[in-house]
Amino acid sequence: MKRERDIYPNRYSCDGMPLWRWILLFIGGIILFTLLYAFAQGTALINPVYPRCIALVVASIVILLVYLLCVSKAERREVQELRAEKFFPSIGAGLGLGVVFFCAVIGIMAALGSYKVTSAQFDFKEVLSQICLFFMVAVGEEVLFRGVIHRMISMRWNGIVALIISGLIFGFAHMTEPNATVWSSFAIAVEAGLMIGAAYEFSGNLWMPIGIHWAWNFMEGPFFGTGVSGKEVGFSILSSEVSGSDLVTGGSFGPEASVIAFVLGLVIALILMGKALSKE
Repeated sequence: MKRERDIYPNRYSCDGMPLWRWILLFIGGIILFTLLYAFAQGTALINPVYPRCIALVVASIVILLVYLLCVSKAERREVQELRAEKFFPSIGAGLGLGVVFFCAVIGIMAALGSYKVTSAQFDFKEVLSQICLFFMVAVGEEVLFRGVIHRMISMRWNGIVALIISGLIFGFAHMTEPNATVWSSFAIAVEAGLMIGAAYEFSGNLWMPIGIHWAWNFMEGPFFGTGVSGKEVGFSILSSEVSGSDLVTGGSFGPEASVIAFVLGLVIALILMGKALSKE
């Protein structure tokens, strides 16, 4: 049976592509999808809830379609990282991993006495709005950081180099978030940048990274009621009380900056990367 690398060599190599063209596609892709993501974020301000949700989903679809069009035309290849038949199994695996990951983080915090549920509530409109919002965030950021930055670096060099560089860029892009520190950015670079990048290398598509990112943000904020990258999400299904050392809780940035998330994310990244390398 042929391996995916044999069937789709252009995903892994830019042989024959002049350096100037690679630079143009790399920088142009970053600019284009940064602007598209910024535009998509503006749809979160639309009221009332249902039009906002529709706008968020439409904005996400537009980002994906623009990526499909640009890559297929500019690189003259099938965009296998967004193959439709991989959507349900890969995004499902990503959602499952993201849910399990953050349940483990919060579970360890609770076992150490640093997380306690104070109340629970449910509002369908608020939950739907957060689901759609974090889907758009996952699509926008994964297309930019994995679809453009990670993939293009991997084409020019290799997956390990891409993993490290894209992870660091992803982590330190969060320095602009409220309450961010050098540690919180480094933690995200490792636990999220490496883990999600390794998921991309393992799955060979963007659906699994999107699923992980989507579930991660939703579970952290709208479900467990903690901060997401230094920001409060407003409504959450569980209201919580977080206390204790910043090493355990992540401090004002949220559990993403905790040693717990750092270690668990690194372990998962190493497992996924090991599996990806074993498929070579």
